[in-house]
Amino acid sequence: MAAAARHLSRLFTRFNSDDRITAWHQSLYMALFYLWLSNGTQNPLQVSRKMLMDLSRIQSIVTYHKCIRELRDYGYIKYTPSYHPTLGSQVDLLLVR
Repeated sequence: MAAAARHLSRLFTRFNSDDRITAWHQSLYMALFYLWLSNGTQNPLQVSRKMLMDLSRIQSIVTYHKCIRELRDYGYIKYTPSYHPTLGSQVDLLLVR
């Protein structure tokens, strides 16, 4: 659990200095972080858009896709989409240094 606390502390420091990050990005990342903890801090996570939208309280599919893509582009996650209706996508949380 200490590693998770360190990750979260470093993450918020990085979020604070990254002007591109909005509350929507933070909310989506926290949903991913919760699932990562539930998964024993193991990558990758199997996720669905619906699950992440529910956990992060994002109601717009457009906002969800924008935020997940930007978290990937900004180096916070590795995202491998699945276009299969039941398999779900894979997400790796990248450790913040």
